[in-house]
Amino acid sequence: MAEPQTVRVAAVQLQPVLDSPDGTVERVLEEIAEAARDGVELIVFPETAIPYYPYWSFVMPPMAMGPAHLALYEHAPTVPGPVTDAVAGAARKHGMVVVLGVNERDHGTLYNCQLVFDADGRIALKRRKITPTYHERMVWGQGDGSGLHAVDTTVGRVGALACWEHYNPLARYALMADHEQIHCSQFPGSLVGPIFAEQQEVTLRHHALESGCFVVNATAWLDADQIASVTEDAKLQKGISGGCYTAIIQPDGSHATEPLRDGPGRVTATINLDLITKRKRMMDSVGHYARPELLQLWMNDCCQDTVTRGVTGASHHHPIPEETRHEQSEPEAPDGTTVTGPAPG
Repeated sequence: MAEPQTVRVAAVQLQPVLDSPDGTVERVLEEIAEAARDGVELIVFPETAIPYYPYWSFVMPPMAMGPAHLALYEHAPTVPGPVTDAVAGAARKHGMVVVLGVNERDHGTLYNCQLVFDADGRIALKRRKITPTYHERMVWGQGDGSGLHAVDTTVGRVGALACWEHYNPLARYALMADHEQIHCSQFPGSLVGPIFAEQQEVTLRHHALESGCFVVNATAWLDADQIASVTEDAKLQKGISGGCYTAIIQPDGSHATEPLRDGPGRVTATINLDLITKRKRMMDSVGHYARPELLQLWMNDCCQDTVTRGVTGASHHHPIPEETRHEQSEPEAPDGTTVTGPAPG
């Protein structure tokens, strides 16, 4: 019998520093160092942990958001840049895969960005949330499909989605079809109230079952003083509290350890990747349980740029490598584009 493929993973329920551009970065680096002493090989931080999630956008009218939005621009990191260099250095020092959410500044636009640093410090994946949710559309631009894939890392094949992207079944299926082994999910936490935590649990335990993968989910937490600093309205304060669910979920949908639902902290577990095969032997949604002759996913995984340079009228297209295309024939969609299925991978 082969030795089980085990990985020590952690999810951090991080308390951000709302009044310091560097404060949250320092806490992230401290959490990485502390987790390393516990033998952690993969660590996941909340959605846009650096510098902080824009909680004010959920409770402020648009006309009042200007100063807070401009402050976020000022504090938001570029990718790459000094912040990512620091995190990359920590990942490399401790031989740890780090999954981090940041408010990425790209010139005049902010993006909800997910970064996967491999254990050598390399950025293995940079992706942007494809559709900011509700109030978030006043804060962030839209991402594209170029990051909707899993990546090989030291600990296995890792995929990532942010928050309500998990309510887009086709986005989830793209990662499932790319054979993610560890799904790293990030939510804001301290938002909407207890119902939000319940919704996360239902959604993420279902994804673990459907994908046959492990799910490592991280949310953030605000204390009473931080909530009051965002809004003094007691009714609105209820909207930026609760909603915390930091958890590690196994491919059968069970918790690997008790989730953290309140307060700052970290959940840690040693997972056995062999359980993926045990689950998929019974139901593989992108293999023996799929029906590609009936149902396929078409996706555009090109990087969408605003300027095309070179041949006039040419489409700026990053083609899918031939070896990753589906083995079936590739019919044309009504608009003339190619259908691939189920997805690259």
